[in-house]
Amino acid sequence: MILADKIIALRKQHGWSQEELAGQLGVSRQAVSKWESTASIPDLERILKMSEIFQVSTDYLLKEELEEIEVSAPTEAETDEDLRSVSLEEADNFIEQKKRNCFSTALAIAAYILCPVVLIFLAGYSELATARISEDAAGGIGLVVLLLIVGAASVVVLLNDSRLEKYEYLKKGKFRLQYGVEGIVRKRQEEMSTFYRTCHAIGTFLCITSTLPIFLTLCFTGDNDFFSVIAVDVTLLLVSMGVFLFVWSGEQWEACQILLREGEFTKEEQSKKPIFVIYWCVVTAIYLGVSFWTFDWRRTWIIWPCAAVLSGALHMVLRMKREAGKHGE
Repeated sequence: MILADKIIALRKQHGWSQEELAGQLGVSRQAVSKWESTASIPDLERILKMSEIFQVSTDYLLKEELEEIEVSAPTEAETDEDLRSVSLEEADNFIEQKKRNCFSTALAIAAYILCPVVLIFLAGYSELATARISEDAAGGIGLVVLLLIVGAASVVVLLNDSRLEKYEYLKKGKFRLQYGVEGIVRKRQEEMSTFYRTCHAIGTFLCITSTLPIFLTLCFTGDNDFFSVIAVDVTLLLVSMGVFLFVWSGEQWEACQILLREGEFTKEEQSKKPIFVIYWCVVTAIYLGVSFWTFDWRRTWIIWPCAAVLSGALHMVLRMKREAGKHGE
């Protein structure tokens, strides 16, 4: 079998068009067409590149007497499954969809944090001597508002997730970028880096200073319960604003990281994700359980900063364990 026939057979085996193969090799579609029609022969650099992307040996490509495929040794990044080829158009569509979703997703996540604000306010207000609402009515109205906010936020998150279902293979890392796509994605990442870092800086400041209203209330108003309630609501508002900025900028940044397989989307970080998904689900369950059991929303918020510190400790333990495993090898 001659080289031209082998190129045709391997290209079809991988399900690529001449244009897709040309993109990965950095040549024109016409060049691939000439190779397959025996009008021209690829140079040594292109043959080495074809050996890499087809996962066959150069001997198989160059020696006509070799009919059976000789598979080249796979690298650590390769798997047994065929990797999907991602074009520039697909990458652009994915980034744009994440960009369209980012504002509504950020609002929904912030709403989860703000959902108990009305309940906390009405519970504190009902205890005032001048209040015109009973404690039971305040609790009932507050719960209705809480459930409506959670329901609306959940609908937004589910709809946004459904729009990204067709890109699920990207999150799993089972793809390869076509020639030139990585450079364009990195350029887009650089363009949004200032926005991303600014939002994270402001969000971090808001989260760190969010407890100031509670401390100031304790210093200047003593044990006034109603002012303490207002302070807790303001704290939740500041936290939600910080989280909104994290998610708003992070969704767009995440799109580039997924395509480049950087940050938390590297192979090592992907293996830790299930652990932290389970961890935060358990924390959320504990928070809701304790809050509804004690009905003391003004104090149960402390579960979140404690969980965040514990999460950081867990992250470091896993990292140290991974490093120790590497040294052990």
